[in-house]
Amino acid sequence: METSERTLIDLPKIFDIRGNLTVAESLHHVPFDIKRVYWTYDIPAGESRGGHAHKECREFIIAVSGSFSVTLDNGHEKETFHLNHPWQGLLVETGIWRTLEDFSSGSVCLVLASEEFLEADYIREYDDFVRYIQENTEEKK
Repeated sequence: METSERTLIDLPKIFDIRGNLTVAESLHHVPFDIKRVYWTYDIPAGESRGGHAHKECREFIIAVSGSFSVTLDNGHEKETFHLNHPWQGLLVETGIWRTLEDFSSGSVCLVLASEEFLEADYIREYDDFVRYIQENTEEKK
């Protein structure tokens, strides 16, 4: 998978004896303007999240508590990342299928998104995703 399709980014970690602090700023630490923030939590054992791709929305995924795995699929190859550091995020570009699984107990997944929610931006069926990738690859030739 090409580096441009996914990137692990370390965020600033400010050490303090009272507890650490990490910050993520639009267009500074996160390479896009953040328009939406959401988080998932209380995910039952064995469940998965994601299972979709976006046409326009870029995402920055952070395990702010606990851990989970993110599998990215560009239609040709897959790569899995284990997120377990609250000062590190995974940048997911457009046109990438993502699946989140193996959530530890008490885990919280924070997502910073480049776009507001728009159902038309989602590709929710894998066969549709493969067709989308093929069509966009052909258009670029």
